[in-house]
Amino acid sequence: MSHGVRLICATIFAAAGFAATAMAVDTKPVTNIVLVHGAWVDGSGWKPVHDILTKDGFKVSIVQEPETSFANDVAATKRILDLQDGPTILVGHSYGGSVITEAGVHPKVVGLVYVAAHAPDVGEDEGALGKKTPSVLGKTPGAIKKTPDGFTYLDPELFPKLFAPDLPHEQARFEADSQVLTAAEVFTTPLGAAAWKTKPSWGIVAGNDQIISPELERWYYERAKSKTTVIPGASHSVYESHPKEVAAVIEEAARHTRSDRALQAAE
Repeated sequence: MSHGVRLICATIFAAAGFAATAMAVDTKPVTNIVLVHGAWVDGSGWKPVHDILTKDGFKVSIVQEPETSFANDVAATKRILDLQDGPTILVGHSYGGSVITEAGVHPKVVGLVYVAAHAPDVGEDEGALGKKTPSVLGKTPGAIKKTPDGFTYLDPELFPKLFAPDLPHEQARFEADSQVLTAAEVFTTPLGAAAWKTKPSWGIVAGNDQIISPELERWYYERAKSKTTVIPGASHSVYESHPKEVAAVIEEAARHTRSDRALQAAE
């Protein structure tokens, strides 16, 4: 075998070895999950989903947003993303969808999951979009209360009916009484980035959502080209009332992003 042929063969074998190594790295399973809650609640509602995911071997982190401004909530999310040790699936519920849409441009995020969530585009805000496709909440005068300094909360008497009708009444009442007051400005702050334009996404429609119109959820996910799952009869608290179905979508996102990277490496 001539020197030139040996050199070419060596180059081919080296390239093949590099590709195999790259594929081995790229096909490493995505095991990091970051969960982002919505307005008026905190991260504790994610516990049923958290427990399923951790049992299945995922490392799960839950963002506790201050809900004092959209910028602060995005910053809180990026702070948790910075702590992840590798590729991460970022999940948002309700207003948390707006947060992950902007925070999801973080380099560690490889996929987005929207759970009964908003997904605005750059320059849009969820408040204006919600008015175009109003929910039961939007058609209920006085349901959203506001403090003198500009923080909002859901009328505690209406909370169980609107936010969590498929949860045990005692649980829904506790959540109504332990609401995190949310700055009104978070709902009208235009987004500066839309991660769903460049990263794969999944969307869950809560079939009986009273807080965000299911039609609006479908529209968001169709525009983002998200793989969409509809959970019939589920309330806005779908992540609590149907944790198995929600966790299954998140795990699917983790598997898909792994397979997607493997395909890219093979090409």
